Amino acid sequence: MTIERLQANVDRLTDAGEWRAAERPVESLEGIYARSFSTVDRLAIWVTENVGTMGFFALLATWTALWLAWNTFAPAELRFDPAPAFVMWLFISNVIQIHLMPLIMAGQNLQGRHEKLRDELEFQVNLKAEREVETVLDHLANQNTLMLEILKRLDRIEGGRAGLTAG
Repeated sequence: MTIERLQANVDRLTDAGEWRAAERPVESLEGIYARSFSTVDRLAIWVTENVGTMGFFALLATWTALWLAWNTFAPAELRFDPAPAFVMWLFISNVIQIHLMPLIMAGQNLQGRHEKLRDELEFQVNLKAEREVETVLDHLANQNTLMLEILKRLDRIEGGRAGLTAG
C-alpha cells in the first residue's frame, strides 16, 4: 500500500472537531415539553398530577366522612342533607366527577405527549451515538491498516538487514 493511499484513507475519515461541528446538540426534553403547552394545557396537567395523589384522596375521604357524619349524627335542626338519601352530597360528588374526569383524561393525553417527546429525543441520541461508534470503528480500522503496513515495512527492513549481515 502506498503512502498516498494511506493518506487518502486518513483524509476520508471524519475529524472529531468536524464531526462535533456538524452535529447539532440534542435539545432538553423539559424545554421542548414546557414550550409545547398552553395555559389551559398546563392547568389540565396540574389537575392530573394533583388529583392523582393520596393527599387529594384523603381530602375527599375526609370531606365525605364529615358530610355524612354531620348529616347523620348532628341535631336534626342542623342537618342540611338528611340521611339516608344525601341528595346534595351525591349531586356535589357527581359534579366534581363530571368535571374532573375529562380534565384528567386531557391531562393524561398531554402527559402522553411528554412520553412521545422523550422517545423521539432518545432516538436522536441513539442515532448520534451510532454515528459516533461508526466513526470510531472507521478510525480503528484505518489504524489497523496503518499498523499492518508499518509491520510489513519493518519486516522488509529487518529482512534487508538480515541479508546484509549474512552477506
